[in-house]
This record gives sequence, C-alpha cells and structure tokens, in this order.
Amino acid sequence: MHWLWFILIGAAAGWLAGLIVKGQGMGCLGNILLGIVGGVLGGWIFRQLHLAPAGTFVTAFAGAFVILMIANLISRK
Repeated sequence: MHWLWFILIGAAAGWLAGLIVKGQGMGCLGNILLGIVGGVLGGWIFRQLHLAPAGTFVTAFAGAFVILMIANLISRK
C-alpha cells in the first residue's frame, strides 16, 4: 500500500509543478514519473541545504519544479 501512496503523491506533485511551470501537466504517466523523480531530487536538495522538508509532497513538488525549470532552460536554446 505504501507504493500506491508514493505514486499518488508523486502524480499530484508532478501535476502541480507542471501547471505552475508550463501552464499544463505532462499527462498522467509523465506526472507520476516527474513526481517520483522529483521526490528523489527534492530529498537530495533538502539534504544538501541542511533543511528538513515539510513533507513528502513538498519534497516531491520542489524536485519536480526544479526539473521542469531546468527542462525549460534547455528547451529554450
């Protein structure tokens, strides 16, 4: 059951980050993958900055947001 929550939180975080950065989500599977990878990246970022994340969703959202911002910078060139 833990993996189901991980997927749902990842999907929601990826969807929200997609709305904020690009104005739309990346589709269901894209949102899930973005949120899961974002969760891993967000956890790493918070550890490097010696910050305690406010929760799993915040961590996944922060990581997904960073990934989308980098993708936007790369796609502009």
